[in-house]
Amino acid sequence: MKNHVSERWQRWVNRRLPRSDVQTFSQKNIFILPTGAGVVFGILLLIMLITGINYQNSLIYLVTFLLGAVFVGAMHQTHRNLSGLQLALVQPGEGVAGDEVPFRFRATAGRDDAVAIMLSCEEFSLGATHIKAGQSKDMTLPVPSAYRGYLRPERIRVETRFPFGLLKAWSWIRPVSSGIVSPRPLAAPEVASTIEAGDETEQTNPAPGNDHADLRPWREGDPSQRVMWKRYARSGQMVVADWEGERGSPHWLDFNAFPGADYELRLSYLAWLVNERERTGARFGLSLPGQVIEPDSGSSHVSRCLRALAVWGEERPRDAMTERHGSRQSESDEADGPQRRRA
Repeated sequence: MKNHVSERWQRWVNRRLPRSDVQTFSQKNIFILPTGAGVVFGILLLIMLITGINYQNSLIYLVTFLLGAVFVGAMHQTHRNLSGLQLALVQPGEGVAGDEVPFRFRATAGRDDAVAIMLSCEEFSLGATHIKAGQSKDMTLPVPSAYRGYLRPERIRVETRFPFGLLKAWSWIRPVSSGIVSPRPLAAPEVASTIEAGDETEQTNPAPGNDHADLRPWREGDPSQRVMWKRYARSGQMVVADWEGERGSPHWLDFNAFPGADYELRLSYLAWLVNERERTGARFGLSLPGQVIEPDSGSSHVSRCLRALAVWGEERPRDAMTERHGSRQSESDEADGPQRRRA
């Protein structure tokens, strides 16, 4: 019963507040109710009124009606704080899965001051902000993320409890634009790219038939075919052979270079490699199924590659399907294939 009522309430709110990156608050979309302190205050007024009626005491009547007028005035002022306020999404955030993604909003007050305005999304909130009439102020709200992909909050709550905290007025903005959440980087094993880069690759690769190999300790994600099992049987140490003749181009980060790893793990490896290339300033390209980014360097190239990793296999969220923590939900969804598309 509780879930049914909650669902009907959510549908009613969604119809009243359609998705938009700009929301102007008025009496049509502002909600106001007493806080816990306001409920106690109202009960005390009722008790005082009953006492005054019982004893026919003019002083009790006077105090009761004065406090009642204060309550009505507070209700008017609390509603007035939000009335005419315009909230616009200026810049959807970008971040890493599991971190808070910053969404930047611009609040513009109407004819009256907007006092003690608070923004919140789930457990994250901003402190009270005062905006003078006709002026604007930028506010950056962290939105939680858990998975890579597109991140579009279902609702951003705007609230005020000024002046006395007896009532709260609130509403929501339901953004259309989505933030981008890239995979959380994981240290990648040393693997060979499957992409050949023409003459550049021929210069870096040794001649065929060269059996020289470099030995290094085994790391998680290394294919079992490269493990020197005879050496492991003799010494108990797991080492991996990197055969020079099998090495691909160092200028390409290849999705297919991690056999046996699931898709999300591969994307995390590639995100780590992209960050490493940015740190060293090396030139690199990115190869994903259905998408190739040519070799380049620089911060803009790194950002482009991270965005490509973030949204690979995903579609922008639509109104019928909104993801709270990113568009990828669970590992079980990967059973549908690497080119999975969400309805």
